[in-house]
Amino acid sequence: MDFKFAHNNINVLNLQKSLEFYQRALGLTEVRRKVAQDESFILVYLGDGATPHQLELTWLRDRKEPYNLGENEFHLAFYVDDFDAAHKLHQEMGCICYENPGMGIYFISDPDGYWLEIVPIK
Repeated sequence: MDFKFAHNNINVLNLQKSLEFYQRALGLTEVRRKVAQDESFILVYLGDGATPHQLELTWLRDRKEPYNLGENEFHLAFYVDDFDAAHKLHQEMGCICYENPGMGIYFISDPDGYWLEIVPIK
């Protein structure tokens, strides 16, 4: 058997706001979309255009309350080729939630509070 990563999933309250965030903050674009026949949910798969890995955003029509992320001890990580430019963009967006200069990384938070690690390519 040979397993390979396919995608990660997160649930979002406001699909349009999340799509705009992931496009602006990380350059992710929609690869495909699935809408339930009864329109009770929408799945949108985002890609970076360079790797096969995708981020699946799940929107549930009847969900109104924010998701409980617990202690938010999980995250996705993204390499970036221009760390300083990325940091400036995320600072302007106001989405940096934690910085660790000693490790040379920082985290941003999406509209639903998920943390995303930004790592420079070394």
